[in-house]
Amino acid sequence: MILLGVILLIIGFVTGISILWTIGIVLALVGLALWVAGALGHAVGGRRHYY
Repeated sequence: MILLGVILLIIGFVTGISILWTIGIVLALVGLALWVAGALGHAVGGRRHYY
């Protein structure tokens, strides 16, 4: 999700399309928050183990 957000940020910046810029920021922030939560040991997505 972070990678998709960064890609949309770059595309939005180069083409000047502001909606891509906004969606890219939102995706990058949500991805970063989920990554930090997972790194701290919290269950992300309601699963504690992957089977």
